[in-house]
Order: sequence, then C-alpha cells, then structure tokens
Amino acid sequence: MTLKPADGDKILRDNFARWVLDLGLTVEEFGERQATLRLPWSDRLAREGGGMSGQALMAAADTATVIAISAAKGGFGPMTTVQQSTTFQRPIIGKDVLVTATITKLGRTLAFVDVVMVAEGESAPAAHATTVYAILG
Repeated sequence: MTLKPADGDKILRDNFARWVLDLGLTVEEFGERQATLRLPWSDRLAREGGGMSGQALMAAADTATVIAISAAKGGFGPMTTVQQSTTFQRPIIGKDVLVTATITKLGRTLAFVDVVMVAEGESAPAAHATTVYAILG
C-alpha cells in the first residue's frame, strides 16, 4: 500500500502527543523509504537570539522518522525511539524547515534513519540527525 501525504497527516493526528501536534508539522511527500515533513516557522519555536530551537528540530526529526518508517511498512505500527543524535550546523531564522527522513536500513526489529533538515529555499542542511527505532509490532 502506497501512502499519500494525507495518510501521513492522519498518522500524525492519530498517534502523536498534543505538544508534537502543536509544532504544526505536515507531511509534504513520501517516497518508498523516506518522508519529508514541513516544520513551519513560528516565533513560539524560536530561542534567545531568534533561531529555531534545537528541541523543535529534534522533535521534528524524530517525528519524520516515524512517518518514513510508516511509509516503508505501508502504515503505522507500534515503534519507539532507541537513539537519536543531532548536529546543528547553522541557525534557522524566519523560515520553514523541510525535514527529510531516509531509511538506511529497515530490519525486522530495528530501523536506522538519516534525517536532513534544510531551511526552505536553501540547499545546505541546517541540521542533521541519525535515529534508531525499535519496531515493536
């Protein structure tokens, strides 16, 4: 079953904590082993100095991972974060962020995912994350 962005938005609405939904994430596109989400700019997500907070970016990376795994498996199933490592390379100020999660290995019990976060209209990543997820069902 191939998922569409509307399916991803439904997965978000049905399975994520309210505070994650408050980030305003939307699914932009799916691939066979990837998903791109949009994290809209909001002054509420800015830290001192005006850049988007690392916490918001890390939550977006984690969420994009779930959506990418769901796309690869043809739907949402129980899973949980095992590990996430994030590097911040440049500030994002006043722009939406495109968060692309690409599965590098999808096993029976673990998924390994690479996440690139780019400010809209730019080509160089602003942040990069690697995540490992346990597939529980």
